[in-house]
Amino acid sequence: MTGENLHQEDTPGRAWVVAADMGYGHQRAVYPLRGIAEGGIITVGRNDAASRTEKRLWSRMLMAYEGLSRAHGIPVIGKPIFGLLDSLLRIPSLYPMRNLSHRTFQVKLLTSLVDKGLCQGMVDRIGTRKLPVVTSFFAPAIAVDSRTDHRIFCIICDADLNRVWVAAEPWKSRIVYFAPCGKAARRLRAYGVPEDRILLTGFPLPDELVGGREMTALRSVLGRRLRTLDPASRFWPMHDRNLEHYLGPENCRPDPHHVLTITFAVGGAGAQKEIGARIVASLRNRIKGGGLRLNLLAGTRPEVRDYFYAVKDAHAPGAPGLQVIYAPTLEEYFARFSGTIRETDILWTKPSEISFYAALGLPIIMTPALGSQEKFNRRWLQEIGAGIRQEDPDYADEWLFDKLRDGIFAGLAWSGFLRARKLGLYRIQEVLRTGALSPESSPIMR
Repeated sequence: MTGENLHQEDTPGRAWVVAADMGYGHQRAVYPLRGIAEGGIITVGRNDAASRTEKRLWSRMLMAYEGLSRAHGIPVIGKPIFGLLDSLLRIPSLYPMRNLSHRTFQVKLLTSLVDKGLCQGMVDRIGTRKLPVVTSFFAPAIAVDSRTDHRIFCIICDADLNRVWVAAEPWKSRIVYFAPCGKAARRLRAYGVPEDRILLTGFPLPDELVGGREMTALRSVLGRRLRTLDPASRFWPMHDRNLEHYLGPENCRPDPHHVLTITFAVGGAGAQKEIGARIVASLRNRIKGGGLRLNLLAGTRPEVRDYFYAVKDAHAPGAPGLQVIYAPTLEEYFARFSGTIRETDILWTKPSEISFYAALGLPIIMTPALGSQEKFNRRWLQEIGAGIRQEDPDYADEWLFDKLRDGIFAGLAWSGFLRARKLGLYRIQEVLRTGALSPESSPIMR
C-alpha cells in the first residue's frame, strides 16, 4: 500500500462493498449494490486476502451461528442452547428513553478482536484504492473506522440493533449509518451516535424489483398483486381512487392468467424448513388443482433443497404449481429470489431482513422469531400493519383463505407499500455520489 494509492481521489459512485458470511441478511443487504462494488463484493474472511488464521476464525464463527440457529428446533435442549446466542445479541428495551452508550461485553470483545487482526485481510485489500467503504456488518465497519482513513458507511439490517454495531466511543467514530426505519435511527441515537451520522435511507431493495426512483417495476406488479389478494372485493372498492392515483390506472387491471402465488423462504441456516413441509401438506389439494402456486425457497443449501424435493414427492409429485427454488451460489440465489418475488402475492418467512421487502407491497406471514432482532422486526411489521403471525400451518388451507376473502392480505400489502421505505438503494447511491442526502418531498417516494 503506497502513499500515492492511499491518497487517490474517490471515484464518484464507486465503493468498496463489504459483507459477512453470517446468514443471508448481510449478503442480501449489499447485493443491490453489486453494480458499484469495486472488484466485486468483499466477504470478510473469504475473498479479502485474509490469512489462514483469520479465515479459520470466520469459519468457526459461521459454524457457531448456523449451529445455534438450527439448535432452536432440537427438542428439550434446543431452546437453552439457542438462548446462548440470543443473550449475546439481546437488544434492550428502548423505553424509558435513556443513555445506552456505555460499553458492553460484546463491544469490548469486538474491539479486542479487531485490535488482534480481525478483518485485516479486508483492510489490506481496500488500502489499494481510496474509495468509500459500505458494509452490512459491524466488524468491518469498526475495523475500517479504527485502522484507515476511508469514509465508512454501515447498513443496518434490522429494525433494531445491538450495541455491538456502534463503536466503543461513538462520538469519536466516523461511521455513518444507513438506517432502514425510524426505530433503528432512534436506537442509534440512544447508543450515542451523533445525529449527523445517522441517515434514514431505508433498506436497499434490488433495482429489478423497484424500477428506479419512479418505482415503475413495483407499481406494475403491485396493482396486479392487490387484485389477486382481493378475490371477494372487500379491499379494492374502498381504496380504488388511491390505488389508481399512486399506481396508475394502467397498473390496476387484473391479470386473468395469474394464479395466487405464495412463497415460503427459510433463512441461511436452513431453520424452520419443517414449517414448509406442513404448509405443503395442508395446501396440497389446491396446488394439485391448479388454484394455487407455492414456491419453497431452499437458498443455497443442498440439504434443504433435497428435503423440499422429498416433501414435493410425498404430497404433490409432478405438480407444476409447487416449485423448489435453489441455487449453488448466493448471487445466483438472490437473482432467482428477485424473479420469484415478482410473481409472489404472499411471502411466508421468519421476520429477518426480508421484513423490509414489505415495502414492495408484499404481505408477510411471519413464522416464529429466532432471536432478539427478529422479535423487533416482527414488532415493526405489526406496527406498520404489513405482517401477521402465522396460525397453525397444518390448517393453512382454512385460515389463510378466510383472511384472503376478508381482504386482510390486500390491506397488509397496501400498508407495507405506504409506510415502509422503498428507495433505500437509490438514496444510498445518492450519498456515495454527492456526499449528502436530499430531503424527501413525498411520503410515498421514500
